[in-house]
Amino acid sequence: MPPWVTDRLRGMELFADLTPEQLGWLADAGTLRELGDGEPLFREGAQADGFFVLFRGEIVITKLLDGRQEVLARHAGERLEHSFTGELPLLTGGEYLATALAVGSAQVMVYDRAAFFDLLERCPQVSRVLLPVLAGRINAMERQAGRSRMLQGLGRVAAGLAHELNNPAAAALRAAGDLRAGVPGLAAAARTWGRLATDAECRLIEAVQDRLSTRRPLDPLAAADAVDEVADWLADQDLDETGQGQDAAGPDAREAGGLPDDLDEVLAERGADKALLDELAAGVRPEALKAALAHLACALRTRALAEEAAEAGQRVVELVRRIATYTNLDRAPEQDVDLREGLEATLALMAPRLRDVRVHRDFGGLPYMKVFPGELHQVWTNLIDNAVDAMGGSGELTITTRLEGDHALVEFRDSGPGISDEVLPLVFQPFFSTKDVGKGTGLGLHVSRDIVAQRHGGTIEVTSGPEGARFTVRLPVDRHDVGHD
Repeated sequence: MPPWVTDRLRGMELFADLTPEQLGWLADAGTLRELGDGEPLFREGAQADGFFVLFRGEIVITKLLDGRQEVLARHAGERLEHSFTGELPLLTGGEYLATALAVGSAQVMVYDRAAFFDLLERCPQVSRVLLPVLAGRINAMERQAGRSRMLQGLGRVAAGLAHELNNPAAAALRAAGDLRAGVPGLAAAARTWGRLATDAECRLIEAVQDRLSTRRPLDPLAAADAVDEVADWLADQDLDETGQGQDAAGPDAREAGGLPDDLDEVLAERGADKALLDELAAGVRPEALKAALAHLACALRTRALAEEAAEAGQRVVELVRRIATYTNLDRAPEQDVDLREGLEATLALMAPRLRDVRVHRDFGGLPYMKVFPGELHQVWTNLIDNAVDAMGGSGELTITTRLEGDHALVEFRDSGPGISDEVLPLVFQPFFSTKDVGKGTGLGLHVSRDIVAQRHGGTIEVTSGPEGARFTVRLPVDRHDVGHD
């Protein structure tokens, strides 16, 4: 790929926080494509197979509404912010919801489906830009194109995933930065230790590193005591934490610099105690002890940072796996599933919304059922979201599953004030909402009933009283000729 591609990607808001290594991978993972005037990048109804970043020219996005092509958006390559498209249908695992045409000549970077999901895993920083933009585009499409069965569920995924990705992404970036800054110190300490140490001393330090390979889970008081114990040992050895011990260092040891200021914390966190340090001091000559401790501290800190980065990366992978489960990516739209797994996936992705809600699970046994899991996830999302609103953001939500004859029952019971007798008959009507303007579309429960009844041949009912509202979904275990419209 030409070198200018990396520079172009770096200048875009979407990729501004990527490291040079991530940008290099990104440049190699895509394919440049030239478009002539009026040439389609993709067409409405076609299976989504690519994510596109506009380098040059203009792309117009249109959708067929009531027999007319309505312009939804325009993307210009000269505007480096938000000059990307195609992410929404890839996340839903469905078809393109609109048509994209070049206005004049245009140049785009194309990432196929696999590369797009690799991008989410390898470069979690892009979610800070991509997902809020995605949420905005969903809202705009909802206003222009009316209701879409997947949009509300995906909007919830976008908000939850953006929130959940922020912490591991920040942790990974912080650990990577600390690792980069610490490498020179580790190299210097290793060189000095290598010159001073005997073979027996090297083996001893390696054994000590292995014994301190895992962190000790300590409560704050115990952790403080452990740090004090190590600090006292250093003082007894006439070694302060700036490396100014009287007998510790010769000329070679001084080349590695003083001992780190937080040496006592580094050693204590990894499990060092007085007995182990006494063993270390007994096996290392006094003139090499400072270099041994400096090398050990750098090695332990490097290992800890690498573990932190790995844990953050694993968290990102797990979140991507959850969104794949939620939106039914990489799978047929209809499949045999355990409804309880879908409920757990929905609850996991709605965790930020449920922060002040106590969720009680009363999950009875259910057989595997052939359903449209992505659509049922939208139903669960709507019902949980409504329950949280009814409780004012805090309270108790009880979710029950059980088998009733030849139907599976899923029940959502909240601890809110309930629904008034006047409102209760209207809750499933389209565009009816008791929420403030801009807080809801009035389609959530209507769409949920359509999914349950039309797509799955089931029923959804609501009852209410002083103890709260209860929504009950019943789905036939064996469906026949339902949901194939």
